[in-house]
Amino acid sequence: MDKFVITGGNPLHGEVIVSGAKNAAVAILAAAVLVEDTCVIENVPIIKDVKVILEILRQLGAEVQMQENGTVVMNCSNLNTFEATSDLVRKMRASYYLLGALLGRFGKAQVSLPGGCDFGGRPIDQHIKGFEAMGAMVKVEHGNVYATTVEGMKGNSVYMDKVSVGATINIMIAATKAQGMTIIENAAKEPHVVDLANFLNYMGANIKGAGTDVIKIKGVDKLHGGTYSIIPDQIEAGTFLVAAAACGGDVLVKNVIPKHLDAITAKLVEMNVEIEEMDDAIRVKRSGKITKANVKTLPYPGFPTDMQPQIVALLSVAEGTSMVTEDVWDNRFQYVSELKRMGAQISVNGKTAVIEGVGNLTGAPVRSTDLRAGAAMLIAGLMAKGTTELQNLEHIDRGYENFEQKLCGLGAQLVREKMEE
Repeated sequence: MDKFVITGGNPLHGEVIVSGAKNAAVAILAAAVLVEDTCVIENVPIIKDVKVILEILRQLGAEVQMQENGTVVMNCSNLNTFEATSDLVRKMRASYYLLGALLGRFGKAQVSLPGGCDFGGRPIDQHIKGFEAMGAMVKVEHGNVYATTVEGMKGNSVYMDKVSVGATINIMIAATKAQGMTIIENAAKEPHVVDLANFLNYMGANIKGAGTDVIKIKGVDKLHGGTYSIIPDQIEAGTFLVAAAACGGDVLVKNVIPKHLDAITAKLVEMNVEIEEMDDAIRVKRSGKITKANVKTLPYPGFPTDMQPQIVALLSVAEGTSMVTEDVWDNRFQYVSELKRMGAQISVNGKTAVIEGVGNLTGAPVRSTDLRAGAAMLIAGLMAKGTTELQNLEHIDRGYENFEQKLCGLGAQLVREKMEE
């Protein structure tokens, strides 16, 4: 078990390059199961979640090579099982994409119920609804999901009762090689949904409307191999923007798609942070005080739930009273008790956090409760007075590539140390 020892109070200066998108990578790597040919996938972040899904694919019979530059060469021609039930599958949320991929490939699937960050019930009922509409018989028993079809997947209309990124992606994967047309209504519009559609189309799929709330997928018989590069990570970019705003200084965040960050940059401008957008970079500067703001998380293009903990950490030192409403996931304020150990004044009532800004935070021993909360606590440590020790780094390692090296390159003072038994 490792911990970060963070010496706070140092402004950040310089340039940082954002890695490929975690949420796009895990979906695209799972979807490659449909391709009985060689796929070369570039700009893949070298993070724990990616390593786990690649190992699961090897267990299924895929040939996988991960190169140091973030390129994955993969061939799923010899996949020899539709069962993904190892302990690795239970370790990550995105392993449920294997349901859609194996159903699309074999017409049947057996996948263990996934794990991932624990912040409330995250049911897969919308996924199951979609699969059943396309002719699958699905049951959940003994911690596994069993899905079978009589004659393969068949296209149909699927209306999502609520916007779900995971279900949109899973149904899109399952429909890619289904017979006929599948129409997903009230679909998620997140950048990684679009990136997955672009990947599949590049390999021969026929998907239209990704990025809107109606996606139409005309099933094809076969996909071919090719080379595809994953988009930059919207949440990693946003995390660096907030870190620079929190610590002060002047940082150029490179390899970004500024449009994907509109909701985040607009809120930072409201909070007295200077933002300068370029073609594929954003410069962030702050010299004055952070001012209060109200934030509500929403599906894309709204403010992302995966940036909520980071913005709360920043607002904890803002002038005045701020309010943050979490409208996507239940129980996502678990980390607030950790911020309060550092002197933050935050009260949570259901889905809303009321934040009374304090002059500064002070260093304390704290822990990561989930992936994005870990990033928030790291930001809090960087702007706090004194030394912060941050535990449970395995959460951060799931989703951020070379996080401490990138931050230290901007002038942050933090070191990773082994914890004593």
